[in-house]
Amino acid sequence: MPSPDSFGLHEVDSGEPVNRILLAFRNSWNGLIYASRNETAFRQEIAVLVVAVPVGYWLADSTLWFLLLTGSLILLLVVELLNTSLEEICDGLSQDYMDEIKIAKDCGSAAVTLTILLAAAFWLAVVAQKVGLIV
Repeated sequence: MPSPDSFGLHEVDSGEPVNRILLAFRNSWNGLIYASRNETAFRQEIAVLVVAVPVGYWLADSTLWFLLLTGSLILLLVVELLNTSLEEICDGLSQDYMDEIKIAKDCGSAAVTLTILLAAAFWLAVVAQKVGLIV
């Protein structure tokens, strides 16, 4: 697995604001590429989002519901990226078993699970409304 350094994730630029914005965008893009190449869960969630956008457009009765449906899946990607960051930091600190690292990783996993449950609640609510189970 390549190190984040090989993606230029640690470069710092104190130059012009535009250069800093471009560098920040490049580093963000590198993070997305890293997660896409190395995290199966992230790739699966991207696939779900690609399918869910047109389905959400069809299901949603309003722009607000469409944004809630797709936004909840984008939030899942954000939490997955944060969880990946946490896992990489923990793995970089020690490959040995440590209770503190286990707790950190378990909490990151719990955050992903709660975000999945939130997204599922939005999607179930819209489907239930579409089929007439709720108003």
